[in-house]
Order: sequence, then structure tokens, then C-alpha cells
Amino acid sequence: MKFGIIGAGMIANFHAKAIAAMEGGELHSFYGRRQEAVDELVAENGGKGYTDLDAFLADPELDIVTIATPSGAHLEPAIAAAKAGKHVVCEKPLEITPERIDLMIAACEEAGVTLSGIFNRRFHPAMDAFKKAVDEGRFGTLTMCDAYVKWYRDQAYYDSGAWRGTWALDGGGALMNQSIHLIDQLIYLAGDVASVSASMACLAHEGIEVEDTAVAVLEFKNGARGVIQGSTACWSSTGHPAEVHLCGDQGSAFLADEKFRVWDFAEEAPEDSEIRETLMQGSETKGLGANDPSAINFLGHQLNFEDVVKAIGEGRSPRVDGKEARRAVALICAIYESAKNDGAKVHL
Repeated sequence: MKFGIIGAGMIANFHAKAIAAMEGGELHSFYGRRQEAVDELVAENGGKGYTDLDAFLADPELDIVTIATPSGAHLEPAIAAAKAGKHVVCEKPLEITPERIDLMIAACEEAGVTLSGIFNRRFHPAMDAFKKAVDEGRFGTLTMCDAYVKWYRDQAYYDSGAWRGTWALDGGGALMNQSIHLIDQLIYLAGDVASVSASMACLAHEGIEVEDTAVAVLEFKNGARGVIQGSTACWSSTGHPAEVHLCGDQGSAFLADEKFRVWDFAEEAPEDSEIRETLMQGSETKGLGANDPSAINFLGHQLNFEDVVKAIGEGRSPRVDGKEARRAVALICAIYESAKNDGAKVHL
């Protein structure tokens, strides 16, 4: 299937690299507002370039559109693509509020096209093993379920784009932009949250509207308790790995980026020895994208895109469909609501 990319920045180039490497898809075209930026992408990656959205979407060869615009500017191109009969794959967050996501879902359903979000951190062997252990009930009763993202972004990162650090286009700060991947992993594994109490602040950056540090206390629908800590103000020479922890009365597993730091269960399973041999954290503890977003590899995006193509071919929903991608945004917005109301408990 042929992919077109809406957006002309670093993320658009990242999408192009993932599409070039994938099976079942090929890069077809780019759309961006600035001719110079589009020309640079085409020169580096190939394909056609457009600065007219209608012309881009009218191309009959185009099958799937990926959206790589600022977070709060996903809705309009998604709806336009759906109306043009194109499948839509959208960078995280799918949009910055559940209400805007609902409009995207409705537009794609009405047009009969697939909508998928990008949560590339779901697509690696350690996450598959983690999810399998949860589904098989190996943790027993879940008790503590946590996510930690202690990353660093310098002031230049926020100054590099007028949309960064704004509520209107970034949708939030350390939670909505950076921690959303781990928040998605947490609820993908532990289930939905019933209520949240939170606090947030901007402690180490200037000229931004959003938080660079946040803490939330969670009560899950299954009764477990947990915390989310998200920050872009935690300096480290190597970057701290982002971690998801699940504990129950029969087991504990701590995932640090794409390797386990802890994998420990009361009842041994046949796959445990292989997991300990191949998926345990070694001496390398450098955080994946913790200090530099450009250091993130595109394999997860590639697998995410491949799943969408397979889902379309098989007539099924992709692993991260619109409703699935909505869950993390709904939780983050509830955290923001609580934090803006002095930590008042918010029920989801």
C-alpha cells in the first residue's frame, strides 16, 4: 500500500524512514505548507511533494496517510483524509482531548476507513512477553502498577518551535508529549483507571504554558493502586530509562525501555529462562530518547505501520485503533483536570 505523509518536520522524516523499511508499504508522497521543507523531504526520501492538501489527497494512488503535524493539529487533516477515502495513521497523541479524538473516530467510521494511532513502544518482544504474563494471570492480584518517565529536554527544545509547550498545539507537557507512551503501556497492561489525584508544575523551563514535572496517584478499576511520574526536567548524562512496573501477590516485572529490570514470579513458566537470557537489562542503562528525541529508532514505528497494513488486508482493527489510542489521552486529561484543581480526585 502507498503511504503519504502530512507534515514536513523531523517526525515526518522519521515516518519516511520507517515506511521505507517496512513490508507491505511504500512511500508515495509528502504534504506540507512550506515548499522548501517539502522539497527537502522529497530530496532525501523520494516520492512526490505537495503544498496543496486537496491535490495531495486527490491522488488516486494514495492509500494511507500518516499525520506528523503538531499534536493539536491532527483533527483537521485526519477528517480531510477520511473524507477523501484514505486510511489514517496518526502520531501520538491521536489528538489533545478525548472530544477531538471522538470526532476523528466518527469521521473514519463514517468514511469506512481505518484509523490507527502510533504507540511504537507497544511493538517489541519485551512488551509482548509482559502482556502475555498479564493475560495469563501470572501476577495474581495486581496491587501496584506504576509508570516513570524522568527525562530531560533543554530550553532549546521548547524554543525550537512556537507550538512546543503550548496547551493549544502541544496539548500539555511532560505527560502529553513524552510520558504518553509509558502511560499507554501502563493501561494496556494493567487496565483502565477509575480515579486519579495529581499535582504538576513547570520548574525548570521558561516561556512555556505546560508542565515539565507531574505526579499522579491512581486507583485502577481492578483495585490496584499506582503512580505516574513524568518530567522533562531530570538531567542525566546518559538519560534515565522510562519504566513500567507491575506487581501482584504472585509476581513482579519492571520494564526499563525495552528490557526487563525485574522478571520474578512465584510460579515458573517455560518461557522465563529465555526471557532472562534475552530480554533482561544489561550494563547499558542509557535511556531510549530520554535526553534526545532524535535518538529514538524507527523500528517500533515500522512495526506499527506494518500492523495497520495487515489489519486493512485482514479486515480487522489495528492493534492501536482510535478507541485504543484514546485511552491514554483521556487519562492524561483527567490528570490535568485534577492538578488544575489542587489535586481533587477525578473519576474517569
